[in-house]
Amino acid sequence: MDDAEKVAALAAALVRIDSRSRLSNLPVADRIERELAGFEVERLDFEDATGTAKRALVAHRGPLTGGGIALSGHMDTVPDTGWTEDPWAARVDERGVLHGLGSADMKGPVAAAIVAAQGLPADVPVTLLLTTDEETTKQGARIVAQQSELARRAAPRGIIVAEPTSLIPVRGHRANVEFTAVATGVQAHSSGRSGVNANWALVPYLAEMREIFGWLRSDEAMQDPAYEPPFSDFNLILDNHGTAVNVTVPRATATIKFRYSRSIDPRPVIEKVRQAAARAGLELRERADPGAPELPPEHPLIEAAVRESGQPARTAAYGTDATELQALAPCVILGPGSIGVAHAPGEHVSLAELAAAVPLFRRLLTAG
Repeated sequence: MDDAEKVAALAAALVRIDSRSRLSNLPVADRIERELAGFEVERLDFEDATGTAKRALVAHRGPLTGGGIALSGHMDTVPDTGWTEDPWAARVDERGVLHGLGSADMKGPVAAAIVAAQGLPADVPVTLLLTTDEETTKQGARIVAQQSELARRAAPRGIIVAEPTSLIPVRGHRANVEFTAVATGVQAHSSGRSGVNANWALVPYLAEMREIFGWLRSDEAMQDPAYEPPFSDFNLILDNHGTAVNVTVPRATATIKFRYSRSIDPRPVIEKVRQAAARAGLELRERADPGAPELPPEHPLIEAAVRESGQPARTAAYGTDATELQALAPCVILGPGSIGVAHAPGEHVSLAELAAAVPLFRRLLTAG
């Protein structure tokens, strides 16, 4: 098979394996490891917060003299919410487009990275950083960055995070802080006296969260014109954890993802959220990225990506494993597929674009 056939077959094989973040990714990790003959492979096993077995993989081939380039991707996917066809069928239509959950984000790009690495000369160092739980906690990338001995021995000078960017280099993206406010009530039949609905305790807090939402969108001092949109994301999700409408809610949570770029100081927002939770008497949990990854346009990794892709570098409003992997080496985000179809029913990726990513990755891996 030529490279185009290899990447199409591997991408389809990976899509056919259900690896939503709530499930174990061991089946897809095992399938990937079958592609890594001739690589030194390090397995980083862990359990997520629910006790589910997970595995990150670090693989290396070639000299361990340091200074090579690593390719990174994640094995997990978002849930299959909204899909009306089989999300794992890996259907290829008459236009040569692969359809399936994770086809663009990011099993197709992972397949392109693996095929690119397989075809390199033996004297070219290449490292693969293959993570999981990117769509939830980024725990796989965090474990790679903090615990991988092979990654440290490989000592890459740069990392290509192969998220779908339509093969346009992304030199920086936002980091996030996730806030979860928890209100506690008393469950009972809602027609009686004994119940306490936890939702009412959330209302004052939510009113203050709406004020923060408006502040971030109206105050230019809290915006970054280098990003589109320039304002920080402040997205709210409410959960009553399955409580029926005739039952007082025993537990209600309000989860907010706050995304910010490197030029924005997140501390004023964090303090406002903490104070609002305290005033409302709520428990507040926080989970924060280490910081927003962003390289200047003149960084050698960005200049190489621009030169080899023929596309100017830009920034992005979303986040990737680069928030964790930047502890190992500078990161550029560059991969096949469109972020516009990620996390949506009907996700798809062009097989021609997957094939085009293979020589692009190789050029970057062999660039001096």
